[in-house]
Amino acid sequence: MATNRVLIVEDDHTLLSVLQYNLTKEGYDALTASDGIQALETARTRKPDLIILDIMLPGMSGLELCRILRKEMTVPVLMLTARVEEADKVAGLDSGADDYMTKPFSTRELLARVRAILRRASMAGPKPGEGPVLRAGDIEIDTARHRAAVGGSPLNLTPKEFDLLTFLARNAGLVFSREQLLDKVWGYDYPGDTGTIDVHVHWLREKIEDTPGKPRRLVTVRGVGYKLEG
Repeated sequence: MATNRVLIVEDDHTLLSVLQYNLTKEGYDALTASDGIQALETARTRKPDLIILDIMLPGMSGLELCRILRKEMTVPVLMLTARVEEADKVAGLDSGADDYMTKPFSTRELLARVRAILRRASMAGPKPGEGPVLRAGDIEIDTARHRAAVGGSPLNLTPKEFDLLTFLARNAGLVFSREQLLDKVWGYDYPGDTGTIDVHVHWLREKIEDTPGKPRRLVTVRGVGYKLEG
C-alpha cells in the first residue's frame, strides 16, 4: 500500500517540527513548508494526499493559498487557526478547506482527523454494485468523475461538500443528525465539532438551492438533523 503524503504548512517552526515528527512516526510521508509561496510550489510538484494548512502565513495567507489550490486540485485541506471566532472558521471553510482545528490542539486529535480525512478520500468512489451516477431529484452526482450538477448546471464543490452531498444523495429522504453526519462523512473516531456540519450545509445550500434561505432540496428537520429530498 502506498504511503500517504501529507504537506504541513506552518510558520511556527517548533510546531512544524512536532507535526512532522508525529506524522512521520505514524507512517506518513510528511512534507513541510513555512510560507504560502513555498507551500503552493510543493503542492504543485509533490501532489500531497492531504494538506494541513495554517491560516496566518507570511507571503500568502492560508485562505488565499486554499482558494488557489481549490482551482487546481481536489486535495483535502485541514485548516489550522489560532482564532476562535466563528467568522474566522467560516472564512476558512468558505475558502475551500474541508475542516478546521483551533489552536492549541492535541496531537491525538490531529492524527485522528488526518486518518479520518484520508479514509474518506479513499472511499470517495462508488460503492460496489452502484452505478457511477447518483440522482436525488434534479441533483446528479458522477462519483467516478467527481462531478455534480443541479438542474443540469455544474456545481463547483469542495471535496468535503462533494462527500456530504454524495452521502445524502445515497440516502435521499433519510434524516441524519449532526453527530451521524460527522461520523459517516467525516469518519471521526475522535469527538469533533458538530458546528462543522452546519457550516458545510450552509455553503452547500448556497450552491444547490434557488433560495438558500428557504431550502427545498437540503432541508432541516427541526430537532433532528438534515436530509436531502429524493
